[in-house]
Amino acid sequence: MKEIICVTTYPPRECGIATFSDDLIRAIEVKFGSSFTVKVCALASQSEQHTYGDKVKYVLNTSEAADFPDMARRINEDPDTEMVLIQHEFGLFAEHETAFLKFAGLIRKPLIIVFHTVLPNPSPEQKKYLRQLARRCSAVIAMTQTSAEILEKDYDIEPNKINIIPHGTHLVSHKDKKKLKEKYKVTGRRILTTFGLLSPGKSLETTLEALPDIIKENPTVLFLIIGKTHPTILKTVGEAYRDMLKARVVELGLTDYVRFVNLYLDLPVLLEYLQLTDVYLFTSADPNQAVSGTFVYALSCGCPIIATPIPHALELLKDNSGLIFDFKNSGQLAKATNRLLKSKKLRSGMRIAGLQKTAETAWENTAIAYTRLFNKELKNEETLIYSLPPVNPDHIKRMSSSFAMIQFSKGNRPDIRSGYTLDDNARALVALCRLYVETKDVSCEKYIKKYLDFIRFCQQADGTFLNYVDKDLAFTAQNDEDKLEDSNARAIYALGYFISQRGKFPDRWTEDAIETFEQTFDMIMGMRSPRSIGFAIKGLFYFQRTFPGSEVIKLITVLAERLTSCYRQNREDKWKWFEAYLTYDNSILPESLLYAYQITKNNIYRKIAEESFHFLLDNILITQQIKVVSNQGWLQKAVKGKRYGEQPIDIAGTVIALSAFYSVSGQEEYREKQKVAFSWFLGNNHLHQIIYNPVTGGCYDGLEEHNVNLNQGAESAVSYLMARLCMNDNPINETVKNTPGIRSL
Repeated sequence: MKEIICVTTYPPRECGIATFSDDLIRAIEVKFGSSFTVKVCALASQSEQHTYGDKVKYVLNTSEAADFPDMARRINEDPDTEMVLIQHEFGLFAEHETAFLKFAGLIRKPLIIVFHTVLPNPSPEQKKYLRQLARRCSAVIAMTQTSAEILEKDYDIEPNKINIIPHGTHLVSHKDKKKLKEKYKVTGRRILTTFGLLSPGKSLETTLEALPDIIKENPTVLFLIIGKTHPTILKTVGEAYRDMLKARVVELGLTDYVRFVNLYLDLPVLLEYLQLTDVYLFTSADPNQAVSGTFVYALSCGCPIIATPIPHALELLKDNSGLIFDFKNSGQLAKATNRLLKSKKLRSGMRIAGLQKTAETAWENTAIAYTRLFNKELKNEETLIYSLPPVNPDHIKRMSSSFAMIQFSKGNRPDIRSGYTLDDNARALVALCRLYVETKDVSCEKYIKKYLDFIRFCQQADGTFLNYVDKDLAFTAQNDEDKLEDSNARAIYALGYFISQRGKFPDRWTEDAIETFEQTFDMIMGMRSPRSIGFAIKGLFYFQRTFPGSEVIKLITVLAERLTSCYRQNREDKWKWFEAYLTYDNSILPESLLYAYQITKNNIYRKIAEESFHFLLDNILITQQIKVVSNQGWLQKAVKGKRYGEQPIDIAGTVIALSAFYSVSGQEEYREKQKVAFSWFLGNNHLHQIIYNPVTGGCYDGLEEHNVNLNQGAESAVSYLMARLCMNDNPINETVKNTPGIRSL
């Protein structure tokens, strides 16, 4: 555990940097609580005195020059502190800039500084100050590409010292806009919003001047001004700015079109206000404002945005992701607002583009970027330990209608038009069964019954299953076009697993599952696809452990022999696999032979299982990171495969298989590789971005070369949950002889 001291303003002080630091520290400790802890050296002044909680270790009074060298000494002498992180804004140290420079120079531990404002075209004094400050640091952080370029070109800061880490954004579980408008009593209104601590620099009068022209075309418009007056402004000139705005509202006849929300809102309430917003207005009059936390909050809530051309806006709103207007130009603002309110298509396109751009700046991803930099500057070669998120089935439940689990989503909202599949509901049955067994969460029962009933609904008279069902509960033509053997096998696996949990659910449910399962035996005998064989073996394994019988052993043996034959036909010195290519769900093949070995005690199955699994791991686990086979062409024998296009189902399958191999062998190597594989979901991937969304409980649908697919469909959500539950397995050797079945899924 490494302790970082963060020099910053901090709550209960109300300012943007205090909020930023609180969010950053929380994110780092949630993601990497076993690797880093962050304590605060809170910045106080003669006019800003506060009582702090346990997170604050030191308080530095920036109004007292003597406090700076004394604080440097205390930090240097603190044996727990390994690094210092400074949040820099010019106004915070304006009273004693020289003392602050000396403070930075006196620190004898690695020092990183975050520049929240970077002024272009600096005066000689400004350039000298910033260069001296940067020289005392081992690394500097800029929040935008523009700021980084200014640091390099205008201040001559060494490029290798500059790191770009964007301002973090909050992940949002998007809610229904109509219901939110009802909640906040703005039904039927077109909502324009701005928020943040009120000060003249916000230039809100620009919006007031634009409103008459906006109202002519949009008579239901309502402008929400959310936020208290900035504490510093309040102490110096009181509510003069707010009073001026209110007077202007009356003068322009806008009383029915403007609402002041004079509160410092709790985050959940603020995010709901932003989600009910039709257009967000950012009207800052300061061309040197490098970044804005309010701006990115709005983007992360899916707000179409109209903004003045500060560097942050110019970077994020390019490529038609938003609209830009000139500083204080109310005419341009009115035209841009009317254009957006007129076009639902334009607003929808901006919403999607904004969400995609801010996804990579989620606080979880920002925390990953900061901790990777910490490790680099500390010359720490230890692997980052990603904290396991709590198990959260909310998204899976949200994706489940009264009939079954819906196939796809748009963002985190279920898309009922996509219908249902046997594949998804079979996986969901397994995942919710294990969750119920581990947690005794009775709310899982109705979902388990729902998924089981859907599997039975899909079964045909000959024992086979259809896979695709539309929103009107009719089987679709896709069932005639696709090969359904794999989906049939997943249903067999799910039924076998459910039956193995007998006694934990009503007997009638188990009886129905057994009846459905036994009708598949003829179909199982005809299986030829390796993955179908693998899932069928797994289902038969669980059934056999519960209801031993010679017929099931015979089926397992026949299927295992078919896999063994595939392996012998394709195996070469440098290609130890069942096929001439690696595609999807690869791990089920060696894993299923391990299950066959457990039933038959045939060591050939175990030998092939281990040899093929090691071959697979050698191809996907490299330098403490997993990179599964790309779905863009797969990996052909003797042909170099494409690098990008990874799906959660393949990561989950690897995690589950590693759990099974560990359970049988007790070799710690499998547990360590399982941790590496699972950390892909948490950010240990080539983009260093989270795939699991801890706010919704969902999982993004894929990892591409430059972006994450932000939809959170059924397959991805259930795959993640199955993998997450496997991480709960007891880290001691659990052999089958000690349990009614291998603990893995």
